[in-house]
Amino acid sequence: MQTGPTVQTGYVRTYERIAPLYDALDLGYEVMWKRRLRRGTFHGLSGRILDAGAGTGCNIPFYPAGVRVTAVDASQAMLARAAKRAEKLGRAVDFQVLDLAATGFPDGHFDHVVATFVFCVLPEELQLPVLREMRRILKPEGTLRILDYTQSERSAARLWMRVVSPWLSFAFAARYTAGYEGHLPQAGLGAVDSRFVMGDCVKLVEARAA
Repeated sequence: MQTGPTVQTGYVRTYERIAPLYDALDLGYEVMWKRRLRRGTFHGLSGRILDAGAGTGCNIPFYPAGVRVTAVDASQAMLARAAKRAEKLGRAVDFQVLDLAATGFPDGHFDHVVATFVFCVLPEELQLPVLREMRRILKPEGTLRILDYTQSERSAARLWMRVVSPWLSFAFAARYTAGYEGHLPQAGLGAVDSRFVMGDCVKLVEARAA
């Protein structure tokens, strides 16, 4: 019997509701900057990859050639749209509806785990359990890459974040203040690269087993 925190409940309700609208709601961000960052996040990866929290499959065009990708999400409606995107692009992807805090994959199953704009929608109490699960399913030499928002230190950007935060929370159940990076040591992970990739609002973190 599964115990402990899960990524179900609020997340699933929100994303089952907005799945038909998600790509339209996020289109401006995708065109302006997200696609560029997704490409860089997957650059150089090989072997067996987990796309954690794959949503509607916006990462699919940027999967490297020859890799084996499993794309998971807690929302069946979001993954259904991802499957249609993969079919249109001619990409073979294994889609599974799973809880990121308890995936059921064997220990050391993946060469790489990638999470793009996932931790911003996870409640703070789930950050560590999900990171621990990612650590468990990574090979000892494997890498975790997290592309996500971070709270800006610039006054103008912080003001903008405060202005749009209510909309971000309502539409996407997301926030700019997720503390994923601070939880890495407790999850048995150490950051080998942590850098801003858009101003000081979006960061790409690469971590390995500590």
